Amino acid sequence: FVPLSLSLSLSLSLSLSAPKFTKIPGDQIGVSGGVASFVCQASGDPKPLVNWNKKGKKVNSQRIETIEFDDGAGAVLRIQPLRVPRDENVYECVARNSEGDVATTAKLAIIREDLLPFGFPSIDMGPQLKVVERTRTATMLCAASGIPDPEISWFKDFLPIEPSQGRIKQLRSGKTNGRFCALQIENSEEIDQGKYECVATNSQGVRYSSPANLYVRVRRVPPRFSILPSNHEIMPSGSINITCVAVGSPMPYVKWMLGSEDLTPEDEMPVGRNVLELNGIRESANYTCVAMSSLGIIEATAQVSVKTLPKPPGTPIVTETTATSVTITWDSGNPDPVSYYVIQYRAKAPDSKYETVDSITTTRYSIGGLYPNTEYEIRVSAFNSIGQGPSSTRVEARTGEQAPASPPRNVQARIISKNTVMVRWEEPEEPNGQVKGYRVYYTMDPSQPMSLWQIHNVQDSTITSIQSLVPSETYTVRVLAFTSVGDGPFSDPVHVKVLPGGLCVCACACLCVRQSWIGARKPSYYVCDLSHQKYPLLSYSSQVEYNRQKMEVDARLRKAVIPNLQPDTDYDFKITSSEGNMGGLRHRIHAKTSPPIAIRRPEIDHTLVMKCPDNLVVPLSCRNLYVVVVPLRRARGVVRHLKSPDEMDLEELLKDSSQRQRESRQQKQADLRRAYISALFTPATLPAFFTLGDQLDYGGFENRALEPGQEYVFFILKMYADSPYTDPVIAPDSDPQPLDAGDGLIWVVGPVLAVVFIICIVIAILLYKNNKPDSKRKDSEPGTKSLLGNAEMMAHHPTDPVEMRRINFQTPGMMSHPPIPITELAEHTEILKANDSLRLSQEYESIDPSQQFTWEHSNLEVNKPKNRYANVIAYDHTRVVLAPVEGILGSDYINANYIDGYRKQNAYIATQGPLAETFGDFWRMVWEQRAASVVMMTRLEEKSRIKCDQYWPTRGTETYGMTQVTILDTMELATFCVRTFSLQKNGCSERREVRQFQFTAWPDHGVPEYPTPFLAYLRRVKACNPPDAGPVIAHCSAGVGRTGCFIVIDAMLERIRHERTADIYGHVTLMRSQRNYMVQTEDQYGFIHEALLEAVACGNTEVAARSLFSYMQKLGKVESGEHVTGMELEFKRLANTKAHTSRFVSANLPCNKFKNRLVNIMPYETTRVCLQPIRGLEGSDYINASYIDGYRQQRGYMATQGPLAETTEDFWRMLWEHNSTIVVMLTKLREMGREKCHQYWPAERSARYQYFVVDPMAEYNMPQYILREFKVTDARDGQSRTVRQFQFTDWPEQGVPKSGEGFIDFIGQVHKTKEQFGQDGPISVHCSAGVGRTGVFITLSIVLERMRYEGAVDIFQTVKMLRTQRPAMVQTEDEYQFCYQAALEYLGSFDHYAT
Repeated sequence: FVPLSLSLSLSLSLSLSAPKFTKIPGDQIGVSGGVASFVCQASGDPKPLVNWNKKGKKVNSQRIETIEFDDGAGAVLRIQPLRVPRDENVYECVARNSEGDVATTAKLAIIREDLLPFGFPSIDMGPQLKVVERTRTATMLCAASGIPDPEISWFKDFLPIEPSQGRIKQLRSGKTNGRFCALQIENSEEIDQGKYECVATNSQGVRYSSPANLYVRVRRVPPRFSILPSNHEIMPSGSINITCVAVGSPMPYVKWMLGSEDLTPEDEMPVGRNVLELNGIRESANYTCVAMSSLGIIEATAQVSVKTLPKPPGTPIVTETTATSVTITWDSGNPDPVSYYVIQYRAKAPDSKYETVDSITTTRYSIGGLYPNTEYEIRVSAFNSIGQGPSSTRVEARTGEQAPASPPRNVQARIISKNTVMVRWEEPEEPNGQVKGYRVYYTMDPSQPMSLWQIHNVQDSTITSIQSLVPSETYTVRVLAFTSVGDGPFSDPVHVKVLPGGLCVCACACLCVRQSWIGARKPSYYVCDLSHQKYPLLSYSSQVEYNRQKMEVDARLRKAVIPNLQPDTDYDFKITSSEGNMGGLRHRIHAKTSPPIAIRRPEIDHTLVMKCPDNLVVPLSCRNLYVVVVPLRRARGVVRHLKSPDEMDLEELLKDSSQRQRESRQQKQADLRRAYISALFTPATLPAFFTLGDQLDYGGFENRALEPGQEYVFFILKMYADSPYTDPVIAPDSDPQPLDAGDGLIWVVGPVLAVVFIICIVIAILLYKNNKPDSKRKDSEPGTKSLLGNAEMMAHHPTDPVEMRRINFQTPGMMSHPPIPITELAEHTEILKANDSLRLSQEYESIDPSQQFTWEHSNLEVNKPKNRYANVIAYDHTRVVLAPVEGILGSDYINANYIDGYRKQNAYIATQGPLAETFGDFWRMVWEQRAASVVMMTRLEEKSRIKCDQYWPTRGTETYGMTQVTILDTMELATFCVRTFSLQKNGCSERREVRQFQFTAWPDHGVPEYPTPFLAYLRRVKACNPPDAGPVIAHCSAGVGRTGCFIVIDAMLERIRHERTADIYGHVTLMRSQRNYMVQTEDQYGFIHEALLEAVACGNTEVAARSLFSYMQKLGKVESGEHVTGMELEFKRLANTKAHTSRFVSANLPCNKFKNRLVNIMPYETTRVCLQPIRGLEGSDYINASYIDGYRQQRGYMATQGPLAETTEDFWRMLWEHNSTIVVMLTKLREMGREKCHQYWPAERSARYQYFVVDPMAEYNMPQYILREFKVTDARDGQSRTVRQFQFTDWPEQGVPKSGEGFIDFIGQVHKTKEQFGQDGPISVHCSAGVGRTGVFITLSIVLERMRYEGAVDIFQTVKMLRTQRPAMVQTEDEYQFCYQAALEYLGSFDHYAT
C-alpha cells in the first residue's frame, strides 16, 4: 500500500499552488477632492484572499473603502475624496493562501486642482442617469480630453468593467482634442442595474466622472382595466362618450362590441384607451369593452339607459332677505327622484350674467355673497342622472341695505378763505344702499383717536365748507358715508393748511368773525375779527350784541375787543352790519371764555438762566407755552413804550417770527428793539431752567443771541394767559477779540459749552424727577429702567442721533419710554402683548415727534405726479435733493428722505416704490448717493394692486434717464431674491455694482407670522453691503411701513450689539421727524419687538463653511457655568418657542382628529396642505401635511406623516392635486414591533384609491434605498403621470445613521431625479410622524445647497425656519447633531473647504 499513498500525495501536491497576481495595480496621480481606485486580483489553489495595507496596516477609514470581488480573490481599493497630503502614500496589495503569500505595491500621488499640469485629463461629458426597459440596449456616454489623449475605462458599483465582445461593449472613437467612449449594454438585465463611472487616464494622471445610476425596468403584466366603462342614463336622442382604459405589459388593444357586433374596425383598434361615441340613442343597450394582449383577454360591460329630463320645479318663494343673502323655498314638481337642484341668479342690470349654485339636495336654500340693496332674479331647475331640466318661473327679490363698504372717493380739500375750507368728494364705490349723508371729520392733531376729532355732518350733498378754522394750522380731513344701517369706512386722510390771519367768509360774505380762541386775560375779553374778504363792505358801521348789551364797532379796524367778560362763561354774540343793499346781514357766534389761569413769574439771574414756573395746570386745548424776549428802551432812565404782557398780541409775535426767518441778516440787525419769541414748549417739556440767547432751536423758534449791553425783560405767554415780566437784566459785554480768532472761537467753544450745559440741566431735571415718589408711574411701568440710568446711557454715546434727540428735544413720550435693556426685553414685550396688546396699542398711539414740518417741494404742481400716494410726502428738511438738471423745473425732487441709523446720520434713505415716471430719478439718486444696496420690501403686485413698478431690466441693459442699468445676476431664493446690477452714468466711464434685495415673504395682509425669514434676509443685506458704501436705500410701496420696520430692526440690532439696550420707541419717534408715517401700523410696531426678541434669544449661529469643524468642536465642549455642551444648549434654544394651540384649527376639529397619527404632531393652519373639498363631506380638505420652503423654492416640500389606513386615499389625492411626483419615505412599515406607516402603495397588481388607479411599474433595489415607480391615472378623465418613491432603508430603528455619507448620496439622487423627471410640484417627504427624519432630510437638502452657493452654514436657523412651518421638525438632539455631522462629511468632498 505504500506506493499507492505516495502516488496520491504527489498528485495532491501538484494541484496546490501559491498565489500569483493576475491583475497588478499601477501607480496613479489623482486630483485633490477626486477619486483613486487600485485593482488587485490573484489566482492560486486554494483560492487566495486579497487585502490592502497602508504602512503595513490594514486600511481603515471612512474615505478609504475595500470592495471585494471573485470570492475575495480580487479587491478594489477606493479612496474618495482624495486629501493632500494625508492620502499620498505607497499602498500594498497582499494575496495569501495556505501555500504562501505574495505582495505588490502601488504609489498614489495627488495634485491640487489649481496646480494641475498641462494635459491632465478632464471629463468633458460624464454618464447621466438612465432608465431602460429590460431586453433593450442601454448606452452610457463619456467624453474626455487631455494630452496625450486619455484612455477611458468604466467602473460599475466601484468595480472595473472588463471590455468584451459579449453583451457589454466599449465603443471608442477619437475626437478632436480628446476621446469619446460609449458603454453599450445589449439585451439589458436586472443585474446591469447600478452606479456607473467613467475614468480617463493618461501619463499626467487619472480623472473620474460623477457617478450615474442605470435602472433596468422589468415589465410583463397581463391586461387589466384601469378605467372601467361606467353606466349611463341619457334622454332620448341624446349623445354620450364612454371611456374604457386598460393597461398591461405589453399594452393591450381595446375594442367595443354591441352583442356580437364589432363596433371598432380591426385595423383601427387603439392601444390602451378607447372612447365609444354614441349619438342619437333611442333604445337602452349593453356595450362591451374588450382588452386583449398576448397575455390574455378581458371584458367589461357598460349599460346605457334612455330616460327623460326632470320637470321644472315650482316657482320659488322668498322667505327671508338680509343685506347679503336671500332665502328661497320651492316645490319639487317631480314625481321621479331628483339627484339635486341648481339655482341660477343674477342682478337685474344690463349685461348681468347668471351665477350658478349646484348640488343642492333640499328644497330650501340661502343664496349668500350678494350685493346689498340690489334686486335679483332667481330661478331653480332640477338635475337627475340624465341632466338638467328646464328652469322654474323666475322670482325677484331685493337684498337689504348695509353700511357702505368703501369710503367716499376723490376727497379734496381747498382753502376758499382765510379760515374756511371747502371739502368735496364723490359717492363711495360700494354704497351698499341709499347714502343718507356724510360725516366730515377734521382735526389739527391726526394722532388723536377719531372719537376726539371734530365732526361736520352733511346731507344730500357731496360738497361742504368748514368754517372757523384756526389760521396757519394744518388740518387733516377724513370723510365717511352712512346709510340707514350704519357708517362706512373713512377715506384716506387729506391735509390742508389754513392761511395765516384767521380770515373767513360768512354766509353774507361781507364781514367775518374769528372764533379761533377766546381769552380770559385780565380783564376777560373777546376778540372779533371783522376782516373783509372777496366782497366790498357796504357799511363801515357794525354792531355787536351780547348779554343785552350793544357795542358799536368800526368794521374798517378789522377787529373788535369785547372787554370786561367773566372767566369760564358762555356768551352769545350777534354781529349786525348797518342797513345797505344787502339788507342788514347778521352773524351769530357762540363762545366761552377760558377758566382763569395764573402763570407765576419766572426768575432770572445775571447769567441769563431763567427758572421756569412749575406745576402748570392748563387745558388740553392750550398746549403751547412761548418764552417771549422784550428789549427795553430807556429815555433819561425811564423805560419807554413797554406794553404789559396782557397787551402782547400772540398773533403779531408769531407773524414777526415767521417774517424774521425770511429776512436777511442786515434786516435782522436793523430791528433789535422789537419783542420776539425765543422758544416754544409744552407743559410737559418746559424745562426747570432755560438759558436765554444760546442760539439753539426750540420748537421751531431761534433762541437768538442777546445784544451785549442791551437791557431785557422776559415772560411766558400762552394763548390766553401770561406770566408777569421778570426783573430786568442786562446782557453782558463780550471781551473784544480780533475778528478772525474771535469768530472761530465762538463758533467752536460756544456750541460745545451749550451742549455740555444742556446735558447738565437734563440730568438735573431727571434726578429731580426720579427723587419724587411716583407710585402711579411705578405701577404702570413695570420693567422700565430709571431715567437716571437713561441719562447715563445718553452721556455715553452723544453721537447717536436718537440719544441726541433725547438730550435736545425729548418728547413726553420718549421720557416715559426709556431704552430697554435686552435682559428685560422679553418681559417688556410680554407686558405690551397682555390684554389683547392693550399696552402695545397705547404705546404705539403715543408716538409723536411733537414738531410740525413742511413739505413744500412735494406740494409743487410739477412734483405732485412724482408722489405715488398723495398723503405720503417728503419733508423738506430731510428730503434727498438730487443734482438739478438744467432747464427742468423740479428736477432736484424725489419722494425720498434721509433717515438716521445707530450712531450714523443719514444711514438710510427711505423712499417710495418708483413710478414709471421716476425711474430715472431713482437711479440718479442711487448713483449720486453712491449706494451699493437697494432694499425692496414689497412685491410688484399684491392683492391685484400695483405696489411698485419694475424699475430694473429683466435681461440685458436698459437706460433710465441718464443712467444705464445692466443686470448681471439674479438669485431667487425661497423668501427673497438678490439681483446684481452694473450702473454707468451717461458720459462717464466709471462702472459701479449695486445689489437689490427683494423680500418676497411679507404677506399681503398684516406682518409675517414669524420674524425668522426676515432676520435671515436682513443678515444677507448686512453681509453684502460694503462698509464704505453710501446710504442703504429702502423702499416698499409708500416707503414708510415695511421700510420703517427694516430700518428700526437693523438700527436696533446694531445698538444691541454695542450697548445691550434697545430704544424702539425713541428710534420710531426720530424717524417720524424725518419722514411721515414711518412704521405705519400697530402690527408692524409689534413685529419689530418680536424680531428683536428672536434675534437676542437666538444670537448669531451662521458660520463660514471652512470654519464648521472648529465651530462643532466648540459646540462639543461644556459651556462655562453650565453642565451641558454648547450643542445641547443650542438645541434647547430651538424648543423655547412653543406653538399656541390656536394655531392648529382644522387639525383639532372632531372630524379630523382621527387622521393624525400622533395627537401632538399636527400642521399649523397657515402652512397646512389643503385638499380640494368633497361636497358634503366635512373635513375632506384636511390631511396632516405642511408646506415647507426649500432653499430656492417656496413650498418646495410637503412634509407629512406616514399615511394611516384611513388616510391613504387622501395621500394619493394630495400627490395628484399638488403635482408631487417624487415621494421620499424615511421609515420601514414596522419598527420596534409597531406600525410606523401603512403600506399605501400596491405591490404587484394595480389598486384604486378613490379617484386614482395606481399601477406598480418597476422596483429597483439599490444598496441604501428602494426606488419604486408607479403610474397614477385619474379615473375621472384618464390623465396619468409617473410617481417615483424613494424609500431609504439604511436608517436604524433606534438613533441615527453612524455616517452621513449614504444619506447625503440619497439626498443627491432624489434631487437629481426631480431635476430630470420631476414636475414643478413639491417633493413629498414622510417618515412616521413627519417631523424627525423628515426634518433632517429637508434641513440637509437646504443646508447642502446653501453651502454650494454661499459657502455658509447655519443649521440652527434652518431648523428654526422649518419649525415655523411645521412643529418639532428635527425632533431629537441626536438628529440635530446628525445634521452637523452630515454637513461636515459633505464638506469633505470639497477640498478647498477641507484644507
